[in-house]
Amino acid sequence: MRAKEKNTDIWVYELLKEAGLKLDPQGSTIKEINRALKSASKHGTGKPGFPEYTGVVKDFLIVIENKASVSNHVKRTSDDLICQETDSIVNYAVNGALFYGKHLAKNTSYKKIIAIGVSGNEKKHRISPVFVNEREDYYELPKLETFIYFNEQNIDEYYVKEILKENTDFEKETQEILADAKVLHEDLRNYGAIQDKDKPLIVSGILLALREIEHGNFSIESLTGDTRVTDGQKIYNAIQANLSRANVSPEVKKDKLLNQFSVIKDTTKINLIEPNLGKTPNRHFTEFLYNSIYKSIRFHQNGEDYLGRFYGEFMSYSGGDGQTLGIILTPRHITELFAELLDLKPEDKVLDPCCGTGGFLIAAMHNMMQKTNDHFIKESIRKDQLFGLELQPYMFTIATTNMILRGDGKSNLEQDDFLKQNPKKIQLKGCTVGMMNPPYSQGSKTNPDLYEISFTEHLLDSIVEGGRVAIIVPQSTMTGKTKYEQSIKANILKKHTLEGVITLNKNTFYGVGVNPCIAVFTAGVPHHEKKVCKFINFEDDGYVVQKHVGLVETPSAKDKKQHLLNAWFNRVESDISFCVETTIEYDDEWLHSFYYFNDEIPSNEDFQNTIADYITFEVNMITHGRGYLFGIDNELDQIKNTSTDATGDSNE
Repeated sequence: MRAKEKNTDIWVYELLKEAGLKLDPQGSTIKEINRALKSASKHGTGKPGFPEYTGVVKDFLIVIENKASVSNHVKRTSDDLICQETDSIVNYAVNGALFYGKHLAKNTSYKKIIAIGVSGNEKKHRISPVFVNEREDYYELPKLETFIYFNEQNIDEYYVKEILKENTDFEKETQEILADAKVLHEDLRNYGAIQDKDKPLIVSGILLALREIEHGNFSIESLTGDTRVTDGQKIYNAIQANLSRANVSPEVKKDKLLNQFSVIKDTTKINLIEPNLGKTPNRHFTEFLYNSIYKSIRFHQNGEDYLGRFYGEFMSYSGGDGQTLGIILTPRHITELFAELLDLKPEDKVLDPCCGTGGFLIAAMHNMMQKTNDHFIKESIRKDQLFGLELQPYMFTIATTNMILRGDGKSNLEQDDFLKQNPKKIQLKGCTVGMMNPPYSQGSKTNPDLYEISFTEHLLDSIVEGGRVAIIVPQSTMTGKTKYEQSIKANILKKHTLEGVITLNKNTFYGVGVNPCIAVFTAGVPHHEKKVCKFINFEDDGYVVQKHVGLVETPSAKDKKQHLLNAWFNRVESDISFCVETTIEYDDEWLHSFYYFNDEIPSNEDFQNTIADYITFEVNMITHGRGYLFGIDNELDQIKNTSTDATGDSNE
């Protein structure tokens, strides 16, 4: 048994290493903890007792106890409490971890202790954390797949969300964005009667104008409602100056952007003083955006696509979220996942040929810049390594604004139709990575070029040989609904390699009604017939729908994503219910559900439950007059018929 437990110890060590945790095995280098463990015998003898690992992260004391078999994970009392009898403490992981946690709470100065019971191996395991406070009270926490939440970067967030049950700063920020978008949407409607597609353009333009404050070319105080030089004209002039300062070129590109922003100066209503506001709506919008979003973008250069969030909220309130054009904006957690799945490097060149508001490019920029401290490399990433195409003029304007606000990248954005571009010409840009969320549900038998799989092939042909490509598309794209789509799948495999497909949460695009998946390819390398692909079921991704808010992150999301990445990069061996590895054919349905079969032998309990369900169903059918389904002459039917014959009426 000890030999098997040693294997578990090694696996746990690898998990700790992956999470960046340095814990001490069988004791502690911290004198106070080691002294307490000298009287921590599980048998209660007062002799030494040592858990597998102990250590301190910030002000949290972490203790880990593990067992080789999941059957020795936890022993409970009849009241469903963690049993604290000696036999349970000695033989069960969670029970032992809790014992050590309570002992250390009593005998050290640490007030926040996380005791973790681990059992099994990398393929089949359970990880159960328990929080113990200084009074030796304990709270069981949701099971995990990794230790990622307990490193220095994540442990405070975990504590706030999972133990204190409060919102983190990011969640508060997200809720504030939603609230701000709602307020601004109503103001744009009430004070300007602005069309849906123009709302985000006003937001984008004002944010560019605000950048001129630090150069002395614009001030909010200058928006006085003058009818000779209107507030809109002043904002427009500042936009024009900022586009020149950002070196947007060629000139025709700058003219396209200015043409979109002209709505700010040409809409009369928002340039006249509104009595209820005591100022022009343009000044009101500018003040609001300065306080609610400009500061966030300026001082918090993270991967958040703020303008995309505002666009999405505006469109959802107005009922015109771009679905008629197949436009479905990609959530931040997906754009960040793309960057991690494709293992971006600082030297990569990234192409998004359907870039929308720029979410993928922002996430890629943020990820790549996090991996270098070299100022010149960071400048190169901004200016030379991000490429985007967008067909819709207003979306292109938002994306360009987004990239300018992030420091650069705008010089490689173009307003154009991706499918009309020669992929061999695009390939000359030298892009090593492709990311794409193409328009959905636009293809048909009469217009097959607009199928999502057509966009996929076009992108793969546009990336250099050996480049990495990820797309997010409806699951139906991977099944191949039509013969045309099947033929494209076959053609893709002749030129490119499918690495795998990840089935996503059906609510990823909440409110849209699309069941999405992520497909990952290697471009320019023909798919070998013996190539083993990964098909992962990631429907349980730790995100849930919250009423009046939409899709929100739960405390388990980071852990589940880490487990996904571990499986994807072969760091762990996963159960086939999560990940199936297999060779493929072009006419297969490239989804986990197609390749998965349950190879676990049902237990006696499973058998009894199934029989009980069947008997319940049979009795229910018979009592409702459907005994004929089971070849039974239903007595209730006979009674009813007899009653009806006698009275001419039913006695039900």
